[in-house]
Amino acid sequence: MTETAQQGKEVTLQAASGQTAAGEQTGAAVKKRGGGDPATRGRTTISDGVVEKIAGMAARDVVGVHAMGSGLSRTFGAMRDRVPGAKSVTRGVKAEVGEVQTALDLEIVVEYGVSIADVARAVRENVIAAVERMTGLEVVEVNIAVGDVKLPDEEDDDETRLQ
Repeated sequence: MTETAQQGKEVTLQAASGQTAAGEQTGAAVKKRGGGDPATRGRTTISDGVVEKIAGMAARDVVGVHAMGSGLSRTFGAMRDRVPGAKSVTRGVKAEVGEVQTALDLEIVVEYGVSIADVARAVRENVIAAVERMTGLEVVEVNIAVGDVKLPDEEDDDETRLQ
């Protein structure tokens, strides 16, 4: 590209490819700022709580999961849920996050009549897919503890104790 400067002098600008507008090869090309792959220009850390929220949401999406957490944590969670803005999706989920891997422990309550093995397998698959897709971390294990079975004629323990 050429431009005429204010005083009548012709100035040649280099394109990023190192060529003038006429296609002539010039000296060095215009250098990009910062250079290098953007992925190498800093570090991203993901907290345990972020992974716990993702895993908790993914586990709750599985048919057959009634609730997350032990009876005691569900009772305290029900009280906490009554406070506006304090709902906890991490109840029943514990994560250990490293540089590139994570491990998860989940405690669930299943609905009566479902295959516990099938629900656990579906929870594991859903949690692994969601965490790996959203964080890029490798999920090395998902341990699932089934702490209770919700019977059809039972009221929720949370509601009974609070009222």
